[in-house]
Amino acid sequence: MHSSLLDHTALTGDERFALQNPQLLRVALDGRAEVLARSGAMVAHTGRVQFTDWTPPGGGRRRNRQNQQSPQNQQQRPPGHQPAPALDLMRCAGTGTVYLANLAQHLHILELHRERLTITSSYVLALDTGIDWQTVGIEGGERISGVGRHSLELSGSGTLVVMTSGRPLVMPVREGTYVYADADAVVGWSSALEVQLQAQSSNTEAWRRRGTATEGWELSFTGDGFVIVQPSELLAPQRVPLR
Repeated sequence: MHSSLLDHTALTGDERFALQNPQLLRVALDGRAEVLARSGAMVAHTGRVQFTDWTPPGGGRRRNRQNQQSPQNQQQRPPGHQPAPALDLMRCAGTGTVYLANLAQHLHILELHRERLTITSSYVLALDTGIDWQTVGIEGGERISGVGRHSLELSGSGTLVVMTSGRPLVMPVREGTYVYADADAVVGWSSALEVQLQAQSSNTEAWRRRGTATEGWELSFTGDGFVIVQPSELLAPQRVPLR
């Protein structure tokens, strides 16, 4: 058979995490270390690999822990804030190769070396077991879905694979300046940044995703770090009353 389709043959290599293509992750398992992946993200595998539901060590330590590392983050968490749902993960163990994907989203491999990175949980595809996380809140974030309710601060050392809808924009943030981004387009940011939620309209009502000339809600960032923004917003237009 002759077809350009057959040019997309599975690649080989010893890298633990590698991209088969921009929307498909290849994970090499050597029988020793395990990998955590979003449940249901496996699209193919070779070898002897087991997929099991993953329960956090300590009976849910990662699922329910609040961010208590700094007064700044204490201020960001609104009264009555409930922890974001933990990542719905499966354990991948054994020997072989696993291919992971989610809705053909673009994939990005990040190496953490004791840095702290805040990511919306729905954009995490896979990670090493050595990475820890805790839920963080943004004051007023209960008004919006996505980043406002499901932000996770990841820390430790290891590999993290993040998804974006399309090729992302990374905005540098420097001391004394502000960067603003649509709240529904933000994927993540450096955890050291100060973050505030604000309305993009002075009207009594705002529309999401360009339902009118206004944009709805945005996040402002200041400090030293970066913000990851994707060229897509999470929800269809809906009316959101300002409080």
